[in-house]
Amino acid sequence: MSIGKYLTTLAASILLVAVGVVSAEAAKAKYKETDVSNGGKVTGKVNFDGALPDDAVEKILITKNPEVCGTGEREVVWVDVKDGALRGTFVFIDKIKEGKKWSKPEFGNYMVDQKGCRFRPWAQVVRPGPVIIRNSDPGVLHNINARELIGVEKGRVVRKTLFNFGQPDPGDITEAIKTRRSHYIGINCEAHNFMFGFLMAPVHPYAVVVGEDGSFTLDNVPAGEYTVKAWHPRFGVKKAKVTVPAGGAVEASFTFAK
Repeated sequence: MSIGKYLTTLAASILLVAVGVVSAEAAKAKYKETDVSNGGKVTGKVNFDGALPDDAVEKILITKNPEVCGTGEREVVWVDVKDGALRGTFVFIDKIKEGKKWSKPEFGNYMVDQKGCRFRPWAQVVRPGPVIIRNSDPGVLHNINARELIGVEKGRVVRKTLFNFGQPDPGDITEAIKTRRSHYIGINCEAHNFMFGFLMAPVHPYAVVVGEDGSFTLDNVPAGEYTVKAWHPRFGVKKAKVTVPAGGAVEASFTFAK
């Protein structure tokens, strides 16, 4: 075989392998919306055990836009615990293939609001696709940087930029959330070094942020065996195996510690 023909064949083989990998990933990511009959639910609570880390709350000096951002220091609460509940934690079903339809977000659109030089909310689940980025701070330049967090479950996080743009005027900009290898997303403002937040963009709607008391409910789940995971941006991921009964409920609670 000539060198030219060999290289052509090799390139074709590499392309086929690459296409196969992409196709496999795409197939793995697919989720089928169905009408769930006699679905069950997963309930539980996310707790924190023991003393808080020394850096659970970070104080960062406010050096820009004090008329909107405030003066002095901003307390960035990385570990938010109240009465033993670990707030700001995401809980989701891992790799569920089919189930309920996505419902519309509370205000009609998925939105990240920059208000008072804070991301509101601090943590939220969004559907992959368009998300409104709102600047509610008149006269303040925000620069939102959204990054896909790859390797969270392995404890070796690599950050890949999804979008990064300046927003000098009040109003809305629509950006698409398109993750490739991870559903975990961190956001920060490049103009204000005390503004942080987190998103999760799974391919299915079985994901929530725990309530103020650390509790959660994943409802209308087709009966079957699942892995439920809890992700806290500081402490990583914990998982539990559950069997959801038709029309019934199963509990899956999680405890994190420093």
